[in-house]
Amino acid sequence: MKGKLYLIPNTLGSQETNHVIPEVVAARAVTLKHFVVEDLRNARRYLKLLDRNMDIDGSQFYTLNKHSTEEEWTGYLKPMKEGHDMGLISEAGCPGVADPGAELVRLAHDNGYIPIKKDERAKALKRLENRSRAEHQSQVFIETPFRNMQLLEDILVVCSPLTRLCIACDVTLPDQFIRTKTVGAWKSASLPDLHKKQVVFIIQG
Repeated sequence: MKGKLYLIPNTLGSQETNHVIPEVVAARAVTLKHFVVEDLRNARRYLKLLDRNMDIDGSQFYTLNKHSTEEEWTGYLKPMKEGHDMGLISEAGCPGVADPGAELVRLAHDNGYIPIKKDERAKALKRLENRSRAEHQSQVFIETPFRNMQLLEDILVVCSPLTRLCIACDVTLPDQFIRTKTVGAWKSASLPDLHKKQVVFIIQG
């Protein structure tokens, strides 16, 4: 998935958003143009409270509530797949808790991970590598922390020795590890222990 899904908390009705919504959250929210919302009127009003100069009419809103179907949820991910960041505005105040938007978060995660089955994983990695080579762009993906090493091993088997692989582990932590080598170089190197760590993989064909 090219775009990001931002979980945007709403107030329980307070007009003084600056007292409860962090400035960085408000600033990010009003830069977005695509929103998944539980209540359209409330969401529009809330965004105007965050920034009265925001171009609400120039934004796209998708309604997600208990009546929405999975087909609709899946369709809401289209802007993200096209590279647009999206905001999920929750009416309950806490995104993902007693919130129909939790299902959208699940779908977004499902679309951000590499397949689990070995044959499907190999095909997905090859597609990402080919796309990277054809479009001259890096491909970024993640895995569940306890499957990091299996994914790394599969990358080294499936991808070309000339493909560059960046492993970014525990970024921002004191013991962060960020290295970029060709797949061929990684094969002959001592591999880092990625088990149960937060890792971002980036390949460039």
